[in-house]
Amino acid sequence: MNLNLRSPMQRRTFLRAGAISLALPFLNGMLPRSLRATEPDAESGPKRLILIARNLGLHAPFLFPETAGLKYENTRYLDLLEEHRGSFTLFSGVSHIGYNDHKSEPGLFTGVRWDKIKDPTREHHNSISLDQFVAEKIGGSTRYRNLVIGNPVQWHLSWTENGVPVPTEKRPTETFKQLFINGSKNEVEREIQRLHEGKSILDGFVQESKAMANRLGAEDKSRIDLMFTSVREAEQNLHRAEAWTNSPKAQVQYSMPDKDPDFAAINERETLWYDIARLAFQTDSTRVILLTLGDAGRANIEGLSMGHHDASHHGKDEKKIDQLAMIEEAELRQFSRFLTSMKGAKEGASTLFDQTTILNASNLSNASAHTCQNLPILLAGGGYKHQGHVLHDRENNKPLSNLYMRMLQQLGVESQTFGASTGIMSEV
Repeated sequence: MNLNLRSPMQRRTFLRAGAISLALPFLNGMLPRSLRATEPDAESGPKRLILIARNLGLHAPFLFPETAGLKYENTRYLDLLEEHRGSFTLFSGVSHIGYNDHKSEPGLFTGVRWDKIKDPTREHHNSISLDQFVAEKIGGSTRYRNLVIGNPVQWHLSWTENGVPVPTEKRPTETFKQLFINGSKNEVEREIQRLHEGKSILDGFVQESKAMANRLGAEDKSRIDLMFTSVREAEQNLHRAEAWTNSPKAQVQYSMPDKDPDFAAINERETLWYDIARLAFQTDSTRVILLTLGDAGRANIEGLSMGHHDASHHGKDEKKIDQLAMIEEAELRQFSRFLTSMKGAKEGASTLFDQTTILNASNLSNASAHTCQNLPILLAGGGYKHQGHVLHDRENNKPLSNLYMRMLQQLGVESQTFGASTGIMSEV
């Protein structure tokens, strides 16, 4: 790459250079087992985290009961999770304080103040997301430091500590291939060569950015420093990736389709994503996953006649709400199936379910009104003392970041604060 510092720097070129350091989802931090500092407890297994994001919420009247505790009365949606009563906690009256409208997506898992993320078009407007923060602490001893996968939403959900968005791998077949399909000897050699070439590209970028910084003002230097840090992070990931290149991938018995399901095939698509996540944990290929299950589009559900987004913006039209419920019930059935499969996956004297913190969350409470108060937040597994339904004030909400602090505590990750936390949620 050759930048002419005497002419105005083209933003397109700068971002393309930055993309080199970021658009490598398969290069999340990796270390072979031989380099592990400690092995997990053989009796209980390692701690794991999966964040499941939905961008259109869940219809509150069909979800939240009025009774707190384990003896909550079932609602239309909680009926679908009845077999897991006692294994999860649904929170009422929890949100990121001050957030509003659909632009809240970037802050779902960062929890920073609203004024920092309300304009996602800004270059540096966020902080580290929960998945990346945890991956820094517990993700380095697996082939993949973390995975960012799933269906697309409008904004990014995973962010580095520098506020740089982490790309999402949107294809289940490609994710499965990266996790479980070994290449031929020639393909492995080409991969090693490609990694070496990648180092060369990044080194060149570092040299160019240093030269550029000498000709820029303070604000632009700050931007260059941000990109410089991102390049160095990617360089470290390249070293980790090379260490794993000659190590065979985990072998699994799973019937994977030749091509990705049609976007409308909500059940097939979510089945694949959930199964891939479970297999990734089961083979200890990673310990941290952010899975996005966004707008389901015009889902193939009998009796459904409109798209997910249209139904979610129902304006209190009962016919549209009935259509929305069909989609959300399909989503919750898939979530229930995932919980069952995690409970059935044994790991020593425990199960994947017991060792995995599972958070199902949305940045919107009422997609029709684009409101962000009283979010649908459901925490499962992970060895918590689950309370069924924790009922906080639905008008004067508790900070969601306080729950994130509790999750960090459960995962053994030390932190004095996270996002806009004001304490630790102690109910679970």
